[in-house]
Amino acid sequence: MDDATLTSWLTLQAIDGVGDRTLLKLIHACGSPAVVLTATIDELLHAGCTQELAESIRRGPAPEISKHIDRQVKLVGRLKIQTVTLFDRWYPIRLKMIADPPPLLYVSGKLFPQDDVAVAIVGGRRATHSGRMITEEIARELAECGVTIVSGLARGIDAAAHRGALSGMGRTIAVLGCGLDRTYPSEHHALRRQIESHGAVITELPIGSAPHSHHFPRRNRIISGLSLGVLVSEAATNSGSLITAKLALEQGREVFAVPGSIKEEACRGSNRLIKEGAKLVEGAREILDEVLPQIDVRQRATLHLDGTTAGEPAPLRSQDAVVYDALSYEPRAIDAVIEDTGLSAGQVVATLLSLELSGRIRQLPGQHYIRL
Repeated sequence: MDDATLTSWLTLQAIDGVGDRTLLKLIHACGSPAVVLTATIDELLHAGCTQELAESIRRGPAPEISKHIDRQVKLVGRLKIQTVTLFDRWYPIRLKMIADPPPLLYVSGKLFPQDDVAVAIVGGRRATHSGRMITEEIARELAECGVTIVSGLARGIDAAAHRGALSGMGRTIAVLGCGLDRTYPSEHHALRRQIESHGAVITELPIGSAPHSHHFPRRNRIISGLSLGVLVSEAATNSGSLITAKLALEQGREVFAVPGSIKEEACRGSNRLIKEGAKLVEGAREILDEVLPQIDVRQRATLHLDGTTAGEPAPLRSQDAVVYDALSYEPRAIDAVIEDTGLSAGQVVATLLSLELSGRIRQLPGQHYIRL
């Protein structure tokens, strides 16, 4: 989109009384934002405007707002941000089908047609170690099959979903609740750069928009709207992830949930979703089985459906198996492993290192270990 076209879009959006639906209705009636802005009062009334709105459009935005729009357009160019409208062929097909699609998207990275086969993964920011590990594993398996992973770049489960997709050499899309000139949270700057290299970071919010709390519920409809289904992997009862699940249901998307401990507050919201009818999943295969009927033959040809059917790993040696069996998907301290196995500290340390190098376990801070 050139600067003049973007300026006309932002100018029309900035006029009082022009929300998303009115904006799209006027563009459908007149052909483009530039034509709307130059239309006569009579033409605007014929396009469905009230007298008050027609007069507001003819006046245009205040001079200070016009200056702000000019600065935004320059920043979009300087930051090499792409803008995609609902009328462009690159606009995501599934997102276009929801009741309230964003008219204009800001994109860094690239959106590809294969991103139409996407699954969203969301969850709590204060996720458990096991929750992050399981999320990363499912995201990796889906990505290895050619499924794009969509999430919100937040701490906890969102970050694990993006990292899993990247480790599976797949594509991932992060949807922000702020302008693309910001990274929120700021510690995910490096992760964002990886996502931009293997997918896209998008938002409907203009340059300069701060990550205000009221932006995120609106952001969540884009996360679910881009996807065939939404997986909630650990969510407390007050988690914003439950809003995403509700929006997914309203949009006709599948909703999945990973079961968690009944004693863990971080899992109570996602466990409740299962009670209410969300599909319980323990791995990528169950998600694929549900979403495959929604994928046409052309899209299915781009998938690698043998990605989740790899053979069983080689059996463990006797001492390795004893130590591995003493671990679980919840973090365990090395002292507890030594006590449970009856092995010496040296034997346990050496075996844990061997298991970690083989990719079966991971060491966590404080000399705790967890199965993968």
